[in-house]
Amino acid sequence: MLSRLPALLAEAQGSPVAYRELLHQAHDDLQVRFFAEEPVEGLVHARAALIDAVLRELWQTQLGGAGNAWALIAVGGYGRAELHPASDVDLLVLVPARVEPAGRSRIEKLVAFLWDIGLEVGHSVRTIAECVQESAPDVGVMTTLLEARFLAGDPQLFEAMRSALAPEHVWPVREFFEAKLREQSERHAKANDTAYNLEPNVKTGPGGLRDIQTIAWVAKRHFGASTLDELATQDFLTPAELRRLKQAQAFLWKVRFGLHIIAGRHEDRLLFDHQIKLARTFGYEDASYTLAVEQFMQRYYRTVMDVSLLNELLLQLFREAILTQNEPPRPLNARFQVRNGSLETTSEDVFVRTPSALLEMFAILQQNPQINGVRASTMRSVARNLWLIDEEFRQNPRHHRLFLEVLRASAGVTHELRRMNNYGVLGRYIPAFGRIVGRMQYDLFHAYTVDAHTLFVVSNLRRLALPRYNHELPELSRIMQQLPKPEVVYLAALFHDIAKGRGGDHSDLGAVDAAAFCLEQGLSRYDARLVAWLVANHLSLSITAQKQDIGDPEVITAFARHVGDETHLDYLYVLTCADVRGTNPRLWNSWKASLFHEFYERVKRALRRGLESPIDQDELVRETQEAARQVLLQSGVSAEDIERTWTGFSAPYFLRHTAVEVAWHTRLLAERDVRTDEPLVALEPRSIRGTTGVLIFGRLRGHGFARITAVLDQLGLTIVDARITPTGEGFSLNIYHVLEDDGAPITDDDRQREIERALSRSLQSPDDAPYAVSRRAPRQARMFHTPTRIGLSVDERNQRTVLELIAGDRPGLLSDVGKVLLQERIALHAAKIMTVGERAEDVFFVTDAENRPLEEAAAGRLRDRLTEALDRRRTA
Repeated sequence: MLSRLPALLAEAQGSPVAYRELLHQAHDDLQVRFFAEEPVEGLVHARAALIDAVLRELWQTQLGGAGNAWALIAVGGYGRAELHPASDVDLLVLVPARVEPAGRSRIEKLVAFLWDIGLEVGHSVRTIAECVQESAPDVGVMTTLLEARFLAGDPQLFEAMRSALAPEHVWPVREFFEAKLREQSERHAKANDTAYNLEPNVKTGPGGLRDIQTIAWVAKRHFGASTLDELATQDFLTPAELRRLKQAQAFLWKVRFGLHIIAGRHEDRLLFDHQIKLARTFGYEDASYTLAVEQFMQRYYRTVMDVSLLNELLLQLFREAILTQNEPPRPLNARFQVRNGSLETTSEDVFVRTPSALLEMFAILQQNPQINGVRASTMRSVARNLWLIDEEFRQNPRHHRLFLEVLRASAGVTHELRRMNNYGVLGRYIPAFGRIVGRMQYDLFHAYTVDAHTLFVVSNLRRLALPRYNHELPELSRIMQQLPKPEVVYLAALFHDIAKGRGGDHSDLGAVDAAAFCLEQGLSRYDARLVAWLVANHLSLSITAQKQDIGDPEVITAFARHVGDETHLDYLYVLTCADVRGTNPRLWNSWKASLFHEFYERVKRALRRGLESPIDQDELVRETQEAARQVLLQSGVSAEDIERTWTGFSAPYFLRHTAVEVAWHTRLLAERDVRTDEPLVALEPRSIRGTTGVLIFGRLRGHGFARITAVLDQLGLTIVDARITPTGEGFSLNIYHVLEDDGAPITDDDRQREIERALSRSLQSPDDAPYAVSRRAPRQARMFHTPTRIGLSVDERNQRTVLELIAGDRPGLLSDVGKVLLQERIALHAAKIMTVGERAEDVFFVTDAENRPLEEAAAGRLRDRLTEALDRRRTA
């Protein structure tokens, strides 16, 4: 179409409709060529060339002779002659002096015309002096002008601006480089310093296009380089590195170009629905154990990982060229030395002569924290010699000692493991780890790729091991720092998800890999078995605490038998907490911390008591009552009021609540006016469980659970636990534990009053008063379709039925469950609420109206009714 452009522009004759149609046809043409798999580089430059031609034509026709005294300049990405389908067109109108009103009016009309024909234009009108003045305090403005490209008007004015903005006048190279480094660091920090987020930004995320542009900006400012190819001619890039960088840029351009087409607007985030469409567009297909979207995203993550490595390498070279005066090397040993603050090999063939140096390098960096990093020449040498890490290398006892030395170091463990991963060493030394590099899991639960998550888990464990972080999680830190061999739990962390994507149970498969690796590394059989056991059971503590009734002594005793001793329990506890904290920043909260700690303490007590002497239920009830009674008496509640209140409470109530909770409930009920039937609603802003406790006491109503959860859900609260205790005479005590959407308890007084009023209003309404949740599910959750699965089993010992529900999480889910229970005349006693990304995995403890487990026919009806109701709402 570009070849016909002059004729098409002539035909347009200044008509905005004609220009708009021309741009529309050009956009369609580029889209057809994109789906025909033409190289994206040509498409990006073709769109820029199209806009160039349109702007030059309009500059002449709209401004006439006035345009000859000014200069029209492309800046920003358009200045690089790179335009994606929905990229902004950034322009600078450079003028020799302040523009008179008539001239400014002409410019405004031109810009309005550009918007009318469908171009999203960002523009400024400045003199050269104003350009210098605006750029001097702002490196962003300087960077935009650095990419300026002449389009039309007076070329001498453009050259004068370039001269005025030269490094000798504004932003010297050294200051510019340091500012761009800070800018990049701040940008990476916003993405949690990882490129492996669920919905990464292809432009600004770590390893994205902005990191390539940062390289280009510094090169242009320092060397005057206008293309990446010139970095190779300046010997900053090898031909192979240049090829990798250009391939990465082309892939990221292809992703961004496709994003703009699919979204129909400017969009740089790889949102879930866009990921699926792009995977299909690029020809990926579902395989046995990996979805097409997971394959596509693994390619994306490995690409940005490569960009990050090349970015680090080039910026290190630039740092030496720009900031550092060359110093003589300081030897560390026969293989390594420090030059200009960075580590390098003493000769180019060190790794070939001594392959163990490929691991020794990371140990040396740990031992010398003052070293800034690795010199680019050594990074290149590592990449060239990764082939040396073969099976013979992996079986070498010296290499085993070096790897364990890295794990056992007093500092730098996480940092160097990440460096090992970035340089490709970790994936070569542990081949199974190499297969999970960049591997995503297409759900909302796992916020990072498997390898990034794994290293976050190690990082969390390291923070627990270092006393300077004791203030963050004091109890966990104390346990971690008392472990006899911390490297055991680091190894378990490295292997706990290593079998993801293979099919089968990743815990069991990973345990086999872990045992074999640990024995190869020379660990004792006991330690190898312990690591393997931790890998096989890394989910057990979390699942048991969140899905089973940990107030039941039998549950505690069974888990204590499974664990066997306190050493296994301690290792498993710290691994579990580190794993959950490293899965998703929103997943760990005060409720989970409290729940896991309570479970850990109960199991530890059972182990100390001895497995041959299981915990006695009556003893636990007496202990809780005695402790609660002491608190109540000290606060002025009489013994008579205590006994009167407790008359309606059964043993399970005292097993499932702490003494502090029992005291709170009792005090409120003792103060209540027994002559009223109005429901009592009270909040405990910061409960002992790290939540806000919601107490509701009143007449037992069948729709209570459905109505209460609807109110809490509509208010945007997250319900994590519900316990319902009938107290006799037609009353019940309902305790809910809730959190705000960000995982925090409710501490704002106005917010607490809002919740209390909403609950009281709903509970005092007639039985037939409608109640519903109108909030929509979040955008991300709507991308997933989780089939409803229901399991029903009988808990003979406690004479109840356990209902396990897996369904797509959404507002109103619990209320819908409550409505079905009401219709089927089923009594709810407790609910364990667990959200796993886009899925709800909830457990309900229920009985029939006679307080017995459900008969088989009733259970079948319940399963059918729940499935029908939840699936109907999901598709509505």
